[in-house]
Amino acid sequence: MSADWIDRVKWDDRGLVTAVAQDAESHRVLMVAWMNREALLETVNTRQAVYFSRSRNRLWRKGEESGHVQHVREIRLDCDADVILLSVEQVGGVACHTGRESCMYFRLDAAESGTGHVWNPVDPVLKDPQTMYAAVKPDHADPSA
Repeated sequence: MSADWIDRVKWDDRGLVTAVAQDAESHRVLMVAWMNREALLETVNTRQAVYFSRSRNRLWRKGEESGHVQHVREIRLDCDADVILLSVEQVGGVACHTGRESCMYFRLDAAESGTGHVWNPVDPVLKDPQTMYAAVKPDHADPSA
């Protein structure tokens, strides 16, 4: 099988490309992560989202600890060839390690004082992170970093 398609991707100087996971039904952006060639190839072959964790310096199979895997329905590449868009079915409805549907849960609002702005969390926690990662060591690092 030819992998010429993967050479179209513009990898950064670390061999990574930005990957955006979007809910296949609602089109809501669930999370942004990174992929290397190996992660993209495994994602294509398994149809399960696989990313590259910069904090762990290894592949991160989404849901490997939380059980909240992402079934990949479609993979797209943007016009500059430097962003991958995954259209996914998010198992369990939780994509974020904080227990929320999406990692994009902070909204920029005007400060109550009328001067400046503040980031406000606006989405509810759907699942307690302590429960999601009960089997994970206490030094669990955010895999999306």
